[in-house]
Order: sequence, then C-alpha cells, then structure tokens
Amino acid sequence: MDQGKTARIVTLGCRLNHADTALLTARLEQAGFRLCDDPRSPVDLIVVNTCAVTAEAEAKSRRQILRLHRENPGVPIIAAGCAVEVNPEAMLNAGAVSVLTNPDKKGDLFKNSPGRKSRQIEVENFRENSFSSFPFRSRAFIKIQEGCDNFCSYCIVPVVRGASRSRNLEETLADCKKNIDAGFPEIVLTGVNTCNYRDSGCDLTGLISRISEIPGDFRIRLSSTEPHPGDMTIPELIAANPKVCRFLHLSMQHGADRILKLMNRRYDAAGFVDFAGKIKTLVPGIHLGTDFIVGFPGETEADFAEALQVVKQIGFANIHCFAYSPRPGTAAAEMPGRVHPDAVKERMSELRKTAAESARDFVTSQYGTIAPVIFERIHSGVAKGWSDNYLAVSVPAEQTVTGKIVKVQLSPENTSTPEDLP
Repeated sequence: MDQGKTARIVTLGCRLNHADTALLTARLEQAGFRLCDDPRSPVDLIVVNTCAVTAEAEAKSRRQILRLHRENPGVPIIAAGCAVEVNPEAMLNAGAVSVLTNPDKKGDLFKNSPGRKSRQIEVENFRENSFSSFPFRSRAFIKIQEGCDNFCSYCIVPVVRGASRSRNLEETLADCKKNIDAGFPEIVLTGVNTCNYRDSGCDLTGLISRISEIPGDFRIRLSSTEPHPGDMTIPELIAANPKVCRFLHLSMQHGADRILKLMNRRYDAAGFVDFAGKIKTLVPGIHLGTDFIVGFPGETEADFAEALQVVKQIGFANIHCFAYSPRPGTAAAEMPGRVHPDAVKERMSELRKTAAESARDFVTSQYGTIAPVIFERIHSGVAKGWSDNYLAVSVPAEQTVTGKIVKVQLSPENTSTPEDLP
C-alpha cells in the first residue's frame, strides 16, 4: 500500500470489538495506512467493525455503513465484525465493497442447541500474530479470549464468535508489555468471557498475576467477566492485588428463577444474591455492574416484580437495561409468550428508575474515600477521568496530571452522579 494512504475505523458494540479494532489498526498500519479519527477528514479507506448482539445492533451497523457510503462517495468501505458473520449479504447491500470474515470462527461446526453446554469439539487456542495499536485512546484494550460455549437461549454470540478459546499466553503478555512500555496507565482485558481464559497451564488469575509483574505504573481492569456464582477466585484476586481495579461486570440478565431457566442461565437468583454480597464484603467499594433483559418471552408481572426485588437487594452500581428483541437463530426467538410492547416499556421505565437510584446510592457511598484515578482528558480547564471503581471524577486541570494514576478524595464536588456520567 502507498505510504500516504489514510484509513478510518468506525467501531460499534462492546469492548471486545474495541480490542479487535486495535488489532485491525495495527494491521492497517503495517500495511502502510495512516489512521485518522476525524470524521471530517477525507480518507482512502473506511473499516466498520460491526455488532450483532441484538437485531437492532445489526440494523444499526447497516445504517452506519449506508450513512458512511452517502457521506464519503467513492471511498471503499470494508465491513468486519459480528454482523458480517450473521449476514454478510446485508452489509454488502448497505454499501460495503467487501466484508472481512473471521477465519478462526468455529460457529459452523455444530448445531446450535439451547441446552448444550459444550460443542464437544477440540478447539485450539489462537494467536493474533499482531499487537494492539491505540493511536487515539488513553486505555489499552487487550483481547485475551474469544467465543462462548454457554448457549444462552437469547444470544447469538456463540454462533458468530464460535467456541470458547484463549489467546496464546506469551503473545498476550507481550501485547500487554508493549502497551505498558508505551505509557498506557490502564490495561483492559477483554473477551466474550474472560473467566474462561486458559493457556499453557495458566488461567485468568495466573495471567493477571503475570501481567502484574511487568514493570510500570499501571492498573488492570477486567471486562466481560462471568464467574460462576460461588467461585470467589476473581474477587479474592481483586482484594489481594492492588493493581486490579475494583470493578466487576456480572451479567445476571434476570432475577426470576423461572426466566433464568428459560434463558439457559446456570444459576438461581438466591445464589447470585449471595455471591454479590460476598464480593462486596471482600472488596469494599467495588463497582458491581450487570446486564438485565426485560420482556423475555413468557415474563409475567410476577416474574418482573421478583427480578426488581433482586436488583434492589444487590444494589448494583450500574445496570445496562435491554428490552428483549428476538434474535433469529436463537432458541428464544421461537419461544411463545411474547410480552406486549406497552408492558415492556412500562417495566423498562421502572427498572431504569431503580437502576438510577441504586447508582446514586453507590456514588454517595464513596464520598470521603480515597481512590486511584486516571485523568484522561482536559476540557475547558477541567481534568476528567475515572477511578478504579469506575466513577467519573473531575478536578481543575492545574491540580493534577493526565495519563498517570493519582490518589483523589472523592466528594460531591468532584465525583459525578449517574445523571452526569458521560
């Protein structure tokens, strides 16, 4: 490729997609492209890293390609990511000149089954044969794991991402070291389910311990964790290792046992509540987040009331609320008992209200504590950043530095309420 060519990557979806984008960035740079993140600047190539976690996310990916096609006439657009795996023809029809599929996908090796726990096939771990590049970011998202074997009845991810597999240990450590040496103060470990990491006799706790030994002033954040309730290994690691952020995103999805069973989730609500309580006791100030689906097929008012009570009991720091939408290719899409849209809307409103109250309670509980904060940017004389337990913190720019871990006493004046979070 010509050295003078420029490219832009547009990323939709989860943190794993952002980690994939970092790998795509590195490959484009190796091919001679200069990356540009200014949507107003003309470029020679656009890559759209798509999402398909819901039907709406896939539709949004198509709309993004159509919009970019209109706004950048003549510029080739390559579609990559999950929506390409689900429906490559739709991405081409939206205006992409080509699609980039994942040659390592194992999703077509089995028949999707809502009750299946494992594909029962041998799946090799993988190398990316590239290191991540973050020309426009203040945090490094490092991909350590791919795929999923859980087959939750609402989820298309096992089909588009394939079987659970882990990135080569030495390559993962080298990627982390490269970005730590480059000065990134936070390493975010990403995957579909990072708790599944296994390579060369090393599990996730072992990997984190190895990363912690790399010289440098940095911290480690976990994303997409799904430890089984009762497994305290990860919380114990967070409590013992000051380099690991007090943050866990636990995808509970629902709080009624009947719905959890229909979802093919392998725990009950009481066990999850007990698990969350133990984590909070072990790690004071930990930020527990979750995902919740409202309006799953067959959900009654009693089911929703039960779930809402569980949410209040746990006291999550944040909740991503989703209205169920049928995803073709999943077991739930064929289930009877579709909830009326008006009921879903009403329940979503109630859950969001409870979530906001719970988030405010968490923020106020942290006033007066001292937390490690990384200030990432300065705007209008104000430095803005995030604490290790994922609270937005703002102070006058002259009082701190950016890109370093600094200790800050949290207060109503410098720590955002949920309504103010970016």
